[in-house]
Amino acid sequence: MIYKTGETPGKGTYRCTKCGFLVHLYRDDEKLPACPACMHSEYTKVD
Repeated sequence: MIYKTGETPGKGTYRCTKCGFLVHLYRDDEKLPACPACMHSEYTKVD
């Protein structure tokens, strides 16, 4: 499943589909940011 910037997919680790950068969300109400490394907006969940 693909998650996009601005969504609140829940706690976990998300990998940028463009560069592989990992973003960690620690709360269920946190929004995915644009990738800090490449500014891409799509992620897959790692765990």
